[in-house]
Amino acid sequence: MEEAQCVILDYGSQYTQLIARRVREQSVYSMIVPGDSTLERVTSYKPRLVVLSGGPNSVMAEGAPTVPDGLFEYCASEQVPVLGICYGLQLIVHSLGGEVVAGETREYGRMEVTTDLKSLLYHDEHSEKQMVWMSHGDVAKTLPDGFRVVGRSSTGAVVAIEHAERRIYGLQYHPEVMHSERGVETLRRALFDIAKCDRSWDMQSALDSQLAAIRTKIGNTKHAVCALSGGVDSAVAATLVHKAIGDRLHCVFVDNGLLRYKEQERVRQMFKEHLHLPVTIIDASERQLTKLKGVSDPEKKRKAIGAEFIAIFQEFAEKLERDLGHKAEFLVQGTLYPDVIESCPPPGSGQKHSHVIKSHHNVGGLPEKLGFDLVEPLRWLFKDEVRKLGLLMGVPEVFIKRHPFPGPGLAVRCLGDVTAEPRALDVLRDVDEIFINALREFDLYDQIWQAFAVFLPIKSVGVQGDQRSHKHVVGLRAITSSDGMTADWFRFSGDFLAEVSNRITNQVSDVNRVVYDITSKPPSTVEWE
Repeated sequence: MEEAQCVILDYGSQYTQLIARRVREQSVYSMIVPGDSTLERVTSYKPRLVVLSGGPNSVMAEGAPTVPDGLFEYCASEQVPVLGICYGLQLIVHSLGGEVVAGETREYGRMEVTTDLKSLLYHDEHSEKQMVWMSHGDVAKTLPDGFRVVGRSSTGAVVAIEHAERRIYGLQYHPEVMHSERGVETLRRALFDIAKCDRSWDMQSALDSQLAAIRTKIGNTKHAVCALSGGVDSAVAATLVHKAIGDRLHCVFVDNGLLRYKEQERVRQMFKEHLHLPVTIIDASERQLTKLKGVSDPEKKRKAIGAEFIAIFQEFAEKLERDLGHKAEFLVQGTLYPDVIESCPPPGSGQKHSHVIKSHHNVGGLPEKLGFDLVEPLRWLFKDEVRKLGLLMGVPEVFIKRHPFPGPGLAVRCLGDVTAEPRALDVLRDVDEIFINALREFDLYDQIWQAFAVFLPIKSVGVQGDQRSHKHVVGLRAITSSDGMTADWFRFSGDFLAEVSNRITNQVSDVNRVVYDITSKPPSTVEWE
């Protein structure tokens, strides 16, 4: 995927990935690059449209991010349109000789704007009024020569500009978010009416191109290994590589004693019966739990789990080398596009490297430690696209739609020392299974990004069977989210929560109290540890 009809320069907006997803939903392949990329990098994708994203900076601040040198000149000579969004609009105005000033009032949230229906951005709208999502403090005061205002907010602020001859456009609001009622239509006009993009990208083309790329990279004789987590990403990556090279892919699944209810059995069944993909299953439960005995600090738990996984994987790789008579040269990983984007932070963010990836989840150390060459067939795809790709290859829908599961497994859902209470993990599995089954039964599962149970290191007094009890407390958590970066708690009905609580306390004898987590992210995280 070396060419992209739409290239998005990222200046740090929380919505940049959403722009890319909205573009791809129109069957146009998009790529995100840091805003301080060189012009050569931008032009290497042969874009038909360049988008300048929003961001938290002010163009008036010293050292504020700007466009690559020569970008506007290149776009003019190659007739490539430019669309600036929020900070991107201000960057256009500031860079081309206009004036941006601090607004008298900041504009945040939904606002009504009035647009010029003569502009290509709005030419087939049925009304000049629409509601959009604002998030800015600075405003364009004076436009560069040749530009005109094609949209204003209810306060009179400039919210849309254009230079039709130079094909440069700017939006002060965010058309990519769902709160902008006709924002997707505006993006569609930018893609097709202005930039003349082709609808040439879909999951089948992504599948075909990746199969070809995998075969080219691995060749006809070399072997690859893949560590399956039981999650969607590694399963789809393994299925894709297996389609490309067959049984020269060697998969391993490690049961470290921290998995969901009957996870080993279910993973084995799916890969054997549905995907016909051979998997070596290693039961390291006792070994891993021994290493966690007495460890209660969350980060120390993560590190202990990660270190043990690397040791187990290394033993597997060494045994495979003995069996094959030579080393497997490649390691398959389910890295997704958001991971790649986060490793290239936007200018002005103050970040010199990626955000901290939880130590247990970052198996990027494996290639360096064991000498593998990486194969990352999903590195240009978003999560929803990975799910579509999996369905296209025959991965069962019930598996594809599974909620995310943390790398350290139940260790971050069993607070403190996971071995302190002998039955803690078993209780947690049973409670979680009851909760998840209830979600499916009441047709709620697919409405929720992630749902799970938490084992709390406390006991409470209760009355069960006319007798006083002193038993465990468990928590339930369910969130809605589009990307996992921010999340809100799911509003269950009181009747549903009562039903689940009754099932748990009746079926799991160790539990006499159930609580529900009603905290959003932020301020909390999704997981409890």
